[in-house]
Amino acid sequence: MYDMPAQTVTTSDGVQLHTESVGRGDAILFVHEYAGDHRSWEPQVRRFSRSHLCITYAARGYSPSQVPADAGAYSQQHAVDDALAVLEGLGVEEADVIGISMGGFAGLHLAMQHPPRVRSLVIAGTGYGAHPSEAARFRDECEAIARLIEESGMESFAQRYLSGPARVQFRNKDPRGWEELVRQLGEHPVDGAVRTMRGVQRARPSLYALEAELAAIEAPVLILAGDEDDGCLETSLWLKHVIPRSGLAVLPKSGHTLNLEEPDLVNASIADFLGRVAAGAWGPRDPRATPGAITGIS
Repeated sequence: MYDMPAQTVTTSDGVQLHTESVGRGDAILFVHEYAGDHRSWEPQVRRFSRSHLCITYAARGYSPSQVPADAGAYSQQHAVDDALAVLEGLGVEEADVIGISMGGFAGLHLAMQHPPRVRSLVIAGTGYGAHPSEAARFRDECEAIARLIEESGMESFAQRYLSGPARVQFRNKDPRGWEELVRQLGEHPVDGAVRTMRGVQRARPSLYALEAELAAIEAPVLILAGDEDDGCLETSLWLKHVIPRSGLAVLPKSGHTLNLEEPDLVNASIADFLGRVAAGAWGPRDPRATPGAITGIS
């Protein structure tokens, strides 16, 4: 299979999702972040469609996917069910799943709930609001964002949101790429953006409340974080300790929008990870590498 035209997949609750696929080989499912959409994975699709079937889709609430009018149609569980619906709709039994931020949360939940469908998992910039000490503030910020979108519209919001403390790194490194992301975010439907922020982002469960489920993930996991993405660093390190077959890579002088900000570094990390997974060389931590020990001599 080399190039499939855009297709529409229908979810379990009847929502139509726009999907695009290109390439051949083992499938990679890309799950986008809140500020992105299916177009945000272009640097990765161009690289990995040479060796894999690359699948992108626009989440519910993101055109050209359907924008449900019911606020109850947006939740973390709906996001997981939609990722599964894309795999089933395209006839993919198992995929390497790559998600960033909101998409990383979906990837983790997919691996917890449907382990046979996740051959391996890459999560980048994943952790905002997860730490118990930050949960209340994060929920307040999500509500403030939803109100800002309602009051100012998407174009004004996009400029402000993508100028945040973990986004300016992308702007400084690649102004043209940053402007493209601003333009694309400004095109998102207001209703979908507001309902996603309140239903998916604001209301998602804390990862720290799911430690046992995360510890049961058997798939190989690569965790990527920017060293200036303060909202994700601590949780990324915690996930490294909790998920048995996980590895953590921290990108220097980098923020939240990792796959666009540092596409070469991210692509190289993913390619190395997938190669080691295929070779059976991404196992759990050696029990001799005791967490918390210094030299092991005492």
